Amino acid sequence: MRVRRLGIIGCFALLAALSLGAASADAATVVALGASNTFGKGVARNQAYPAQLEAILRAKGLNVRIVNAGINGDTTEGMLQRLDRAVPNGTRAVILQPGGNDRRKGSPDRTADIQSRLSARGIKVIMLANGMLGGLPHQPDGVHLTPEGYHMLAEQLASQVSGAIGR
Repeated sequence: MRVRRLGIIGCFALLAALSLGAASADAATVVALGASNTFGKGVARNQAYPAQLEAILRAKGLNVRIVNAGINGDTTEGMLQRLDRAVPNGTRAVILQPGGNDRRKGSPDRTADIQSRLSARGIKVIMLANGMLGGLPHQPDGVHLTPEGYHMLAEQLASQVSGAIGR
């Protein structure tokens, strides 16, 4: 009897796992493309704004997956070069955070090129301007946000992302 009960429990566990997989497969994909403040420099992965944004949206009942495609020190030239790898087909929206590395590294600003390529693919672009980071809690370096700052940013972005994915 005990073996049979374990077999039944195993079947239920398998069905639950498969249904979770199906729900995840139906999730709207949003890619957060940017530099260190997208990556979440100085905080744990689950404290960066993309992870917090996904948690906020899921708590509101949205089936969404936010992919963190942030790279510390990246420029818009680098983002443009990796755009097709970072933003797979089927992506509903991209949160684009160009950062300040272009100016710091003397690199050309390719933001318009990124926006144009994404628009041509039918992907909505949500701009995360550096001005949105002002007034939020920063780490001692004065550049990168604290976990609380990333949470506040995620809260600010939630309605834009929800609107962009049509939910």
